[in-house]
Amino acid sequence: MIKDNANYEICPTCVMDNESGIQLEVDQNGECRYCRGYKEDAALLLKEGEEGKAFVEQQIAKIKVDGKGKDYDCIIGLSGGVDSSYVALLMKDYGLRPLVVHLDNGWNSALAVSNIHKIVDQLGFDLYTHVIDWQEFRDLQRSFIKASVIDIELLTDHAISAIMLEQAYKNKISHTISGFNVVTEAILPDEWIHVKRDWGNIKSIHKQFGDRKIKTFPHLTIKQRAKFEMLNKLGFLSILNYIPFNKEAAMKRLQDELDWVPYEGKHFESIFTRFYQAYILPNKFHVDKRRAHLSSLVCSGQIKREEAIAELEKSIYDDALLNQDKTFVLKKLGFTEEEFDAYIKADPISHMSYGSDEGKYKYYYFLKHKLGMA
Repeated sequence: MIKDNANYEICPTCVMDNESGIQLEVDQNGECRYCRGYKEDAALLLKEGEEGKAFVEQQIAKIKVDGKGKDYDCIIGLSGGVDSSYVALLMKDYGLRPLVVHLDNGWNSALAVSNIHKIVDQLGFDLYTHVIDWQEFRDLQRSFIKASVIDIELLTDHAISAIMLEQAYKNKISHTISGFNVVTEAILPDEWIHVKRDWGNIKSIHKQFGDRKIKTFPHLTIKQRAKFEMLNKLGFLSILNYIPFNKEAAMKRLQDELDWVPYEGKHFESIFTRFYQAYILPNKFHVDKRRAHLSSLVCSGQIKREEAIAELEKSIYDDALLNQDKTFVLKKLGFTEEEFDAYIKADPISHMSYGSDEGKYKYYYFLKHKLGMA
């Protein structure tokens, strides 16, 4: 681990470090490239005060006009986590009629299921749940583990995007509202993830390591994405970037008004995501995703750097829960302890060592921009 190396470096402003091999590039002001990137994203994406309020009111009015005569005026995804749950609550505040979409990939925690049903039942929203074919998804996850690539969650994220676009198109919905927000999520190194739209990468990895045909897994080819983007002209609104958004205050409101129950970590509403972020990433890739999340909170002024460091000194995983999750995940995915330990010790392999659609996508978006369609 780099922490035992003389070359270890941590940003003096946020808490990003070079343990996973990323370059910090700290400048004369004591800010790393992630601090600087946060400022750039905040300047570009955040609207505060009266400007943000006016922008949201304008967008809400347009959404309501575009939704007249339809069953729904917008679409939102719901995982049961803080951000998506708070977006659902805001939809009620603004008098919108969202179609709520949830992907059941076989890894929901009991707490996530409970939170989801509390939200839709109390807010009176329609819920569309897509239950993924478990045997197909299991084979895909096994493939990504065998491939030794970092972004195993690419599978779930790609499927969610496909389902959202398909449901929006099917229900003639012109607006999707997401929970992405700068203040808690702006910092995330490119080296820790892969491009979520890359169906070619998923196909290539599965072709090399999979054992069964994939017939029903939700996905989008470039042609399908072009159809949804151009014919439906779907608008995207990251609403949390335009209102005062404080994570602790949002959690308190969810608990007080909807009896929502918090999770121990960000995105820990999924058993696999919990195991992936708290065990696979640190042990195989030397990545502690808490650093990115906490650094965003430091840069947004929601916590002090000293608080973030204190949080990082805590164990990522309770030992009893780790043992429980590891046994459960290995059994469900069909790996022996020896096979999985060998995977953890094996060298990571880049996603780009396999096939990819990224070159085609870059050309597609270049053409859209050239034709004035982007």
